[in-house]
Amino acid sequence: MRRRLQADRLGLHALNEYLKQGRVPRLFVDAELQPQASLELPEAVAHHAVRVLRLREGDTVVLFNGRGGEFDARISIPGRDRALAETGEFRGTERESPLAVTLVQAISTSDKMDFTIQKAVELGAVAIHPVFSAKSVVRLSGEREAKKLAHWRRIAIAACEQCGRNRIPEIREPVALDRYIAPAGLKVLLSPSGTSRLADLAKGPLAVAAGPEAGFNGEEEKLLLRAGFAAVRLGPRILRTETAALAALAALNALAGDF
Repeated sequence: MRRRLQADRLGLHALNEYLKQGRVPRLFVDAELQPQASLELPEAVAHHAVRVLRLREGDTVVLFNGRGGEFDARISIPGRDRALAETGEFRGTERESPLAVTLVQAISTSDKMDFTIQKAVELGAVAIHPVFSAKSVVRLSGEREAKKLAHWRRIAIAACEQCGRNRIPEIREPVALDRYIAPAGLKVLLSPSGTSRLADLAKGPLAVAAGPEAGFNGEEEKLLLRAGFAAVRLGPRILRTETAALAALAALNALAGDF
């Protein structure tokens, strides 16, 4: 429960900052959206709009369905926990990073993993692939794994609502690192013993692998190196798991001209 409240506070903090800036609230709706149309918002979205955002009759929002682009819409509230939206014209606005980065993140403890996923989405990752490593503290299986995956996907959606992205990054099903199939193309392993330069690898698409709290062990690093990953050291300091991947994503975006 404590960890769930921490995760909820992450979202509420982002929401409060968003509203303080006077920005129009954004709502993700997993449905086909059409210009100049009326639709009833799904129950969970309506609850969020009415009970959390405190939207009122006639308020303006932005709707997006994660497939690109967005719609301005006007809210009407016909009854308790119900909300309708009247859409305007479609805008093909995109706010994606010029790099198509997949983050291969070893699963860390709940609050750290939640934070990493939220910020990786804000920093433009197109996919996040959680992996179990030998030093991962968290172990998931069955129903618990399915619930955790759904939770991570909700975090990704909320991050897109906050940061303005109109495409939802894929949060893939967790796998053991030795069952992970590396994609073709450039691949980066974040490692204190790395010798490659991040500046030489800022070309997309690419995969970035980051270890858990205690890092990948020697055999896992060898496995990733054999799969074509180049070991990169992020400066002279040892970064925590929730810092390393995000620092790499930020640096890659800066090198690619996104910042």
